[in-house]
Amino acid sequence: MIPQDVEKAHDWPLDSASQLQLDKSASNSSSNATDLVKPDPIPQSRWRRWMTGLMVETRGVGPIPIEEREQITKSTTLHMILMWFSMTLATNNIVVGSIGTLVLGLSFRDAALCAVFGCLAGNCTVGFMSIWGPKSGNRTLIVARYFMGYYPSKVCIVLNLFTNLGYSMVNSVVGGQILSAVSGGHLSVIVGIVIVAVISWAMASFGMKIFQLYERVAWLPQLLVICVMLGSVGPEFKFDYQTPMTPEHKIAKRMTFFSLGLSIALAWSPLAADYYVYLPPHIKSSRTFFITLFGATLGMSIVLLMGVGLGTVIASSVHYAAKYGSSPGGVLMTAYDRLGGFGKFCAVINVLALVANNTPGAYSMGMNIQMIGGRFGKVPKPVFTTVATVIYAASAMGGRNQLYDVFKSFLPLIGYWVMIFVVIVFEEDMIFRRNRGYDWSQWNCREKLPMGIAAAVAFLIGWAGAIVGMSQAYYIGPIAQMAGDADLGLWLAAGFTAVFFPPLRALELLFIGR
Repeated sequence: MIPQDVEKAHDWPLDSASQLQLDKSASNSSSNATDLVKPDPIPQSRWRRWMTGLMVETRGVGPIPIEEREQITKSTTLHMILMWFSMTLATNNIVVGSIGTLVLGLSFRDAALCAVFGCLAGNCTVGFMSIWGPKSGNRTLIVARYFMGYYPSKVCIVLNLFTNLGYSMVNSVVGGQILSAVSGGHLSVIVGIVIVAVISWAMASFGMKIFQLYERVAWLPQLLVICVMLGSVGPEFKFDYQTPMTPEHKIAKRMTFFSLGLSIALAWSPLAADYYVYLPPHIKSSRTFFITLFGATLGMSIVLLMGVGLGTVIASSVHYAAKYGSSPGGVLMTAYDRLGGFGKFCAVINVLALVANNTPGAYSMGMNIQMIGGRFGKVPKPVFTTVATVIYAASAMGGRNQLYDVFKSFLPLIGYWVMIFVVIVFEEDMIFRRNRGYDWSQWNCREKLPMGIAAAVAFLIGWAGAIVGMSQAYYIGPIAQMAGDADLGLWLAAGFTAVFFPPLRALELLFIGR
């Protein structure tokens, strides 16, 4: 029989594919843990059978059983690299790169160094979070229960929903602007937004395996188009262009853009393990880490550098600024100015790249809502994927004319909470779990998971650090003011959390025991 504490902990019925599965390789598993592996007594509904017949993924949020995971082959490493390379070789990152030169006024060299090293640092956290997928068979924010506690982890789920909604909105607006520019204005931006959202929704509804197959080939046309873009506009990059500013302001701008590059990579951390749950637990963590780091940094660096260069072209050219303006869609069309119809075709390929970047978030949003539990866990994932798509598409229509403002204000906020979350995970694993290990069969057992008081308090303290160090249009913290308005929110959030979480967690273990 299933132990009583586990049976009561279930917030939703699991389908047969999502039944509790013992990870026999997990350390410190209890001797009777095999009793947890029981078939689901609830039969498949007519809805589930219909969705399965359409090849739509109906799996819930439970762990992937070991027998359903893929075998390691010679091509596994290549597939992992291509997946991340494809997801991060995204058109929206070209827009982020252009912020460094077009909006902040940095030189090409300064912006390029900040972008590359920022995304490299951020992708280290993505690589670290990705290792938990094969280890546990669980999605990232289910694994978060082992570090944040059952209830505090739900705060991260809600924050991640807003993160993915924001990114999906940005992708949809950029795609809509490109399609509108390609059509010469005959197709409105709103219709373009709907096209991007519908294609992303369809891809996300078919599930992880179909999505991974798509990502293994989507990178090739994206890379070819970027090569065309570079050949077309690369000779016009202004490597010596820079807006005049004082040395103090230059340092502040560098720090701000470095943090921006770090933030776009950090945004993948709460999703990273989701894409590896079908890998077996015996794959080396170091292999998973370095493959993810390499694939994500390579793709992200290419498009960020392309955006940095395009920003110098528009910032220094009255012709391009008058013809295309400084909207994200206009930035991209600048690259195809002299290519005529072929340039428009390449721009459409850029929209497909946006879909490749948009689909992972759309997929994870449906899963995240189920993770909240209760009645949410009883609704099939495709329903939530559809609802999320409608919400971000509607938001994109409303905010289509303020996209750069959204980028500058929205991306740092993502980085603040994700950085706090990653620091807690790292310290819990390295300091408190190194000798205790994990029993992955207890993923939904509240009484066995940490209470989460220490993590919750440290999370709030980390946010206090972010607030006093942030530098945004709507608020500049006191410490940021002393640093020439440089955005130090990420670093103070990480520092405050790193200092306070270990003693708080030690006290929690001493008095509560879990």
